[in-house]
Amino acid sequence: MKFSKLILFVLVVISVASCDNTKHLAANQNLFIGSTSKVKSTGKISKSERSSLTSQMQALVRPKPNSTILGARLKLAIFNSVKEPKKKKGLKYWWKYKIGEPPIFASYTSLEKNRQIMQNHLDNKGYFRDSVTIDTTIKHKKLSVTYTALVDSQYHIQQVAYPNDSSVLAKQIQATAINKKEVFLKPKDPYDLDVIKAEDTRLDANLKENGYYYFSPDYVIADVDSTAGHHTVDINMRIKPQTPTIARLPYYIKDVYVFTDFDINGDTSLIGAQKYDGYTIIDPNKKFKPIIFSRTLVFQSGDVYNRTDHNLSLNRLITLGVYKFVKVRFEPGDSTQTLDAYYYLTPTNKKSIRFQISALQKSNNATGTELTINWRNRNLLRGAELLTISATGGIERQISSGISDNILTAGIEADLYVPRIIAPFEINTSSAYVPQTKFSLGYQLYNRSSEYTLTSISGSYGYVWKNSIQTQQTLTPININYVKPANITPAFADSLIGDVTLARSIEKQFIIGSIYNYNYSSLAKPNNNRNNFYFNGNVDVSGNLYGLLSGADVSKGKEKKIFGKPFTQYIRLEADFRHYLNLGTPTRSLNTRLDAGIGYAYGNSLSMPFIKAFFAGGVSDLRGFRARTLGPGSYYDSTRKRDSFAIDQPGDIKLLGTVEYRAKLFSIVRYALFADAGNVWSRRTDASRPGSKFSSNFLSQVAVDAGVGLRFDISILVLRLDIAFPVSVPYKLPGGKPYKIDFGSSQWRSDNLIFNLAIGYPF
Repeated sequence: MKFSKLILFVLVVISVASCDNTKHLAANQNLFIGSTSKVKSTGKISKSERSSLTSQMQALVRPKPNSTILGARLKLAIFNSVKEPKKKKGLKYWWKYKIGEPPIFASYTSLEKNRQIMQNHLDNKGYFRDSVTIDTTIKHKKLSVTYTALVDSQYHIQQVAYPNDSSVLAKQIQATAINKKEVFLKPKDPYDLDVIKAEDTRLDANLKENGYYYFSPDYVIADVDSTAGHHTVDINMRIKPQTPTIARLPYYIKDVYVFTDFDINGDTSLIGAQKYDGYTIIDPNKKFKPIIFSRTLVFQSGDVYNRTDHNLSLNRLITLGVYKFVKVRFEPGDSTQTLDAYYYLTPTNKKSIRFQISALQKSNNATGTELTINWRNRNLLRGAELLTISATGGIERQISSGISDNILTAGIEADLYVPRIIAPFEINTSSAYVPQTKFSLGYQLYNRSSEYTLTSISGSYGYVWKNSIQTQQTLTPININYVKPANITPAFADSLIGDVTLARSIEKQFIIGSIYNYNYSSLAKPNNNRNNFYFNGNVDVSGNLYGLLSGADVSKGKEKKIFGKPFTQYIRLEADFRHYLNLGTPTRSLNTRLDAGIGYAYGNSLSMPFIKAFFAGGVSDLRGFRARTLGPGSYYDSTRKRDSFAIDQPGDIKLLGTVEYRAKLFSIVRYALFADAGNVWSRRTDASRPGSKFSSNFLSQVAVDAGVGLRFDISILVLRLDIAFPVSVPYKLPGGKPYKIDFGSSQWRSDNLIFNLAIGYPF
């Protein structure tokens, strides 16, 4: 079917669906198609205030009408297309109830309930003299409703009073009201019940910070007097007379007990307890060093109880990574106004191992398999140290033009995380999170039987810390990577002649440098914000200090070496910014991304190391182009379709922009519409890749693609399938032909429709 005919067919289906949704209704049934809210005022009310009230009222309406697609209730049409199945399973039931959507009716009871909720909402917002009316319209068995609110001027706060007796509690509350920046109830502000509740919560939170462990927001009463005149109210914040004595007094920490190996069915006696740095540690099996808890816990004997330290200790214990359950209980101590803290810590499994096996088949006739084994020890030296060892091995076989080529990969990597900073200098970290020192060591082998063998040894030493739940920083002062080629076959050596890009991909590389990474994600803290943001910035430098001291300058023949091998010298910067716009529901959003990077090689290097270069194309990049093959600039690799080996196209500069609309289709299935734009460029002229250099006309070399996708969200993972195609290409096709979109051509579809299968969202 031609693409134009397919579009026509879809439009006809939608048209039919829009006309066929009421004939299945009974005589006394009317399809609810929506509601409208209006605000009329007898007093002074601004245009923005009226608009805000209208939006608030509309948001309260229940139920919501059936969903529409291009104005048609397609899901309702699907529901009506199938008779009621006899069983609550099978294809018919799935089609009717999982894909389809039953008709929405609006009863008088639900309409009246909406009216009452709206009127109550207006009262809570300070519109005490208000009324809401209902007006319904029925046409062709379709019902719509209009809610009209008639309101007077909003009431404002005239004055606020707090308890002023001589009790300790009243004095503490008075102290919290002095800071006007923190107080929610302020004279001249509009009356709002939600603000009064927020002030109750603020008072309780402040008291919790000053020892009032047993206090509750329910003990606060707000007396509102609306007879002050001129649409104003007086508010008197007071304490309930029934408030118990224990809630009126501050409490202090006396003793802290830590059960380090707690089992809900086990013994909670103090057998085997030992004192350490003021704490009572119960660890009969000596699984943990006591110093862990003096570093992690915040409360000490004699401290005033406060909620911040309460949560801080729990958070630090959880972030140690060795406990699956953490609980604290406070009980009255053996002296007046004291609390004993009991920490019950249930360790997770100390050791674990995970196996993962995968199979693959590529479009270049390659088939293979890979095995990954991950082993971890969460308490290596009894100090909550985490050791992970990952080993991988794989084999891939490719048959092309009757020639067989085998690819063997193998590697092992060990990472050790120590829950503290081990450094000769100080790093400013938040006390809410346990910082880590990370040591890494790895070895990788890549053997392509018909071409070459690459071996790589890497090692690093660095720090990971958080100053809030939304931010994380990583500093790796020492990062070493050495790559060595071997067993280069004569045929492959001949192919390197004149091909600088391919030669760079297997050259000797000795990288000694430092890396700093900063990450911010507002989504790390669950929220319902309309706007959320993500930023990741990375600075990667190599060989700069040694290159400066040694006077390295390879362009002048002054190449310097370490251990007989030339070292790289460069600065690499990258920034990734993302914006997530919530469009009203958790599953509907408009998301944008901008990723930019630049690498600058100098001194002892003429070009960036291949493993540090930028690439374009792939499942989370420009999805309408094959992975790592786009560009650089307007360069077109005429051999990109050959199946002997794929040639990646590195660049020194990268720009990538993406916009993606995401929404729920049904059940666990989501869909997406997206467009990507970007490319990579080289900083210097590359004779082997004409058109690759970044210049003032770089915008004309930006590639653009578009596509659609499905996402299967099963909570533990998201399986993603995207199909994309180029909209604009930065190069001329062989023969100088311009690129054009032609869905009707099977050859065009074969060459340009790119399928991407991946785990997780692209960003």
